[in-house]
Amino acid sequence: MNQKVKATGLLLIALALSLSPYSGSSSLAAAQTQKTESSMSEGDKQAIKLFESRVNEYMKLRNQVKGKLPKLSKDSTAAQIETYRKTFEETLRTARAGAKRGDVFNSSGSEYIRRTMKTEFDRQDKAEIRKVVFEAENKDVPMRVNYPYPESKELTEMPPTILLKLPQLPKEVKYRFVGRNMLLVDRDNNLIIDYMVDALP
Repeated sequence: MNQKVKATGLLLIALALSLSPYSGSSSLAAAQTQKTESSMSEGDKQAIKLFESRVNEYMKLRNQVKGKLPKLSKDSTAAQIETYRKTFEETLRTARAGAKRGDVFNSSGSEYIRRTMKTEFDRQDKAEIRKVVFEAENKDVPMRVNYPYPESKELTEMPPTILLKLPQLPKEVKYRFVGRNMLLVDRDNNLIIDYMVDALP
């Protein structure tokens, strides 16, 4: 494992544990999510619903593409797994040939995320979070929809306490950060699904 990725992951875990009163309890985390949803305005709920529906549209296409690929066996070699991942990425890119920025991060969803991130940054230890995000060695990652996130670059996430406030994603999709910008990345093939600029305050 890339040592910088590992170190960043450990730092984020430690930071999350120090910030979150819900650490170690998935049931309490779920309760927190429900509490957050119940306090939302109807406009915010609609924005999140639209955002999640667009993520689900991506997932539907993704699963169609994946379903047509040759299956890996439990005895697959590292080379076979890498070939599978590359084929998955290239086939999905072809299926999404017309994808563009904003297909998932629609205007209302982006506004909700920016507002939420600002609020949560004001509540958390901003200095520590900014250190994790802005000192990550991924500033030269090309933010291009439907292109892969370079495997050699650090993967930066927010602490779980902040992620719980954002629209929830399928396990196959992750929020990533490059500077102040937020990306949606497919964790199985590294494809950048979409991105939004200036997500962080």
